[in-house]
Amino acid sequence: MSDIRPLAAQDIPAIATLFQKVFRHSDAAPPPPLTEYLRHHYLEAPGCDPQITPLVHVNDAGRISGFVGVNVLPMSYEGRRLRAAICGSLMVEDRESDPLAGARLLKAFLAGPQDLSFSETASEVSMQMWTRLRGIVLPQYSLDWVRVVRPASFALDLVARRLRPARVLAPLARAFDGRHRGKMNRGELRWSGVPAEAGTPGALQVTDIGRESFAELFQLLIRQFALQPAWADGQFEHILREAVEKPVYGEPVLAAIKTRTGAPVGAFFYHVRPGGIAHVLQILALPGQAGPVLDCLIDHAAARGAAGVRGRTQPALLEAMMGRRIGFVHAASTVVHSRDEQLLAAFRRSQAFLNGLAGEHWSRLIGGRFEG
Repeated sequence: MSDIRPLAAQDIPAIATLFQKVFRHSDAAPPPPLTEYLRHHYLEAPGCDPQITPLVHVNDAGRISGFVGVNVLPMSYEGRRLRAAICGSLMVEDRESDPLAGARLLKAFLAGPQDLSFSETASEVSMQMWTRLRGIVLPQYSLDWVRVVRPASFALDLVARRLRPARVLAPLARAFDGRHRGKMNRGELRWSGVPAEAGTPGALQVTDIGRESFAELFQLLIRQFALQPAWADGQFEHILREAVEKPVYGEPVLAAIKTRTGAPVGAFFYHVRPGGIAHVLQILALPGQAGPVLDCLIDHAAARGAAGVRGRTQPALLEAMMGRRIGFVHAASTVVHSRDEQLLAAFRRSQAFLNGLAGEHWSRLIGGRFEG
């Protein structure tokens, strides 16, 4: 008879094999660094809670055929300490023989002792399972935003992800983009690109910073949210160390935005490859400063050679994004489940800080490499 139980250390090799097959579409043996990362990420990292653990599905033959990854995020709501559980990798092998395995895993996860559960990477199928189990979808947290900086390089980057030989066209794309952006006036708004001359407001200064400085700014810049992270000892430092290691996306960039007097108004964290699309992990802004912070981010990424900029929305940023030639796409949904109506109301009223470093996208499972 099939069973669902907590993940144990001896299960990790089987989970790595399942991850390799389901998410990396490969029947090859998982590379050892992937196996070790899964062990550390789910069983040993700061913040792990023995009461809220990943779960495995064991089929009738006694073999692991499903898994739901779980990470714990301590949070606070108006001063009250909470435990949030993040539902990460939900994977099932051979769904045809046990089509309800995924739903059973999710139901067991949601029945845990956590105060709230969420995922920011729910597929259409996962989203339907969440809503059937009384979860709610958060549209304002569920969109990816995109700003084109260099149109030819932007299009080439998208094509080259599927057709690598297309990268030989990079010099032509750069030449076109140089002429196109050079003809644009400073501050001019076009869907097709960003002017070569930066339009960052002169009253603000952007400075590259390290992880420690970013961590200090983070706490300052999220104070306005009623529901926010309250990291366990060493947890946020661990998350930042992991978050910078995304070689698929490029080099990490962390920056602070301050007034001329040195007062901080925002910060951002992204990865970029010259000629590629920059992936924004986090944007932070004081109330009323989201627009200037977005402008600074786009100009900063453009100066680093980005073809475009892409990130995940948060309600506090949406209004400022209107009128800045930013487009939106839906790739995955942010969903939340709780038995506490006050917490659900905080999400509905956009009073919760979620996504990015307070979510799943900081993990090396997204944007990391494990071969060799």
